[in-house]
Amino acid sequence: MADKTGYMENATPALELQDLRKTFPADGGRISAVDGIDLAVMAGEIVALLGPNGAGKTTTIDMALGLTAPSSGTVSVFGQRPETAVRAGRMSALLQTGGLLRDLTVQETVLAIASLHGAKARVEEVMAATDTTRLARRKVVKCSGGEQQRLKFALALLPDPDILILDEPTAGMDVNARRDFWATMRRDATAGRTVIFATHYLEEAESFAQRIVLMNGGKIIADGSTSSVRALAAGRTVAATLQERGSIDDRDPRLAELRSLAGVTDVQVNGTRVAITTTDSDAVARHLLNGGGGSALEISAPSLESAFVRMTRDTHPAAPPAPSADTVGA
Repeated sequence: MADKTGYMENATPALELQDLRKTFPADGGRISAVDGIDLAVMAGEIVALLGPNGAGKTTTIDMALGLTAPSSGTVSVFGQRPETAVRAGRMSALLQTGGLLRDLTVQETVLAIASLHGAKARVEEVMAATDTTRLARRKVVKCSGGEQQRLKFALALLPDPDILILDEPTAGMDVNARRDFWATMRRDATAGRTVIFATHYLEEAESFAQRIVLMNGGKIIADGSTSSVRALAAGRTVAATLQERGSIDDRDPRLAELRSLAGVTDVQVNGTRVAITTTDSDAVARHLLNGGGGSALEISAPSLESAFVRMTRDTHPAAPPAPSADTVGA
C-alpha cells in the first residue's frame, strides 16, 4: 500500500461524528438506535467498536459509510461527506451482510472489482496481503466461510483506502487465520491506514486495538485505551476451591459470609469453585484461607470482558438497523 503517514500530521480527524442520531419506527412510535454520538478518530488509529447486540454499532457504521442517513447530526471523513469519500476510494468497508458471486473464481472476483476502481495493478499485492493468492483458481462456492471473509477483505483493500471499516471481520476464520489477519491490520495502521472494527471477540479488541469505544443503548458509555476501559470494572476477582467434589449448594452459609464482606460486589459459583469480585482482594483472600474453607486461590485483575459485562448489563436493544451492502468501496 502507499505510505499514508502524512495524514498523521493532519489535525482533521479521519472520521468525525457529531451529535449523531438515528431513530426507527417501532410500535406506533420511534426508538433511538443511535442516541447522540460524538466521536473523532484520527488517522492511523486502530479503534475497536464494542457493545452488546442492539447497542447501535452497525447503525453507526452504516451512517459513517453513508449507507444510512442520520436522523440528525453530521458525519465527515477527512472533512468530506462519507459518500464522497467512498466514491473517491478514501474509505472502504467489509460488512456482515451481502454475498459474493458463487460461480466466479477468487481471482475473477478480485479482477472484476479491481476493474471498477482502475486498480488492476494492485491485484497481485492485495491478494498476497490477504492470503488469497493460493485460492486464485478456486470458485467462491468452494471457499470456506473464513476464506470468503479473506476474499471480501481483499475487495475492500483494492481502492487502497485511507479508512477501513470492518464489521465482524474475522467471523468464520480459525485462530491462525485471525492472527494473520490482524498482523496485516497492524502493518496497514503503521503505514497510516485508519482501522475501525466491530467485533464480538473481546480478545481481538484487547490484543489489537489501540482504543476501545464501548456502546450501549445507542450511546457511547466508554472511550479510551484498553487499560483505561478495563479499569472501569472496579476490583479484582478472587477464585478459590471450597470443596473437593460435587457442586457448591447455593444455600451454603460460606457464600453468605463471602457476600457480607466489605467490598464484595459479586459471588459466582462454578462447581466446586467460587469467584468473588471485590475491591479488597487481600481481605477476601485472608477470609478464605483463615477459616473460610478456601484453597487453590487465584487473584486476577479486571479484564476487558469484566468491564464489558459490568457496563452493559442493563441493555435495552435498539431497533434493527437498515440493511447494508457487504463491501463498500469494493
